[in-house]
Amino acid sequence: MILTIYTIIHVIISLIGILSGAVVLLGLLGNQRLAGWTKLFLWTTVLTSVTGFFFPAHTILPSHITGIISLVLLAVAIYARCPKQMAGAWRKVYVVTAMLAFYLNVFVLIVQSFLKIPALKALAPTQTESPFKITQLAVLVIFLVLIVMAAIRFKGDSSKA
Repeated sequence: MILTIYTIIHVIISLIGILSGAVVLLGLLGNQRLAGWTKLFLWTTVLTSVTGFFFPAHTILPSHITGIISLVLLAVAIYARCPKQMAGAWRKVYVVTAMLAFYLNVFVLIVQSFLKIPALKALAPTQTESPFKITQLAVLVIFLVLIVMAAIRFKGDSSKA
């Protein structure tokens, strides 16, 4: 019962992180800081990774590695955004690290979708099948293109701070 409640809370936090990450990405593409959305995105994404470590496991799983990578990216993004105030090269460092952390959240969403949604599970029961691989590859390519575009377009001096 407690694990079920914990899972629901973790999923809600994750979905808030993904939705706010999408808003932040759109803001970056439009050269808008969107400070409130950005804070929501960064902290819910941190919480998503941290809460993921408290699920029962007897060994280190791929999800733990993903969580560690995400937390490192988020630490750099927060450092670039706050103490360094996105000055100079730190602006691009912020955009790239924050959006890679966003991508990792979406990556996990796809993994979980293929595990939990019956129609997707039927297409790729072991997640080694083509539908799963093609989906993950397509999302990765889309994110890479969007991250490069955001790094180019976001100047960090928008009036919508």
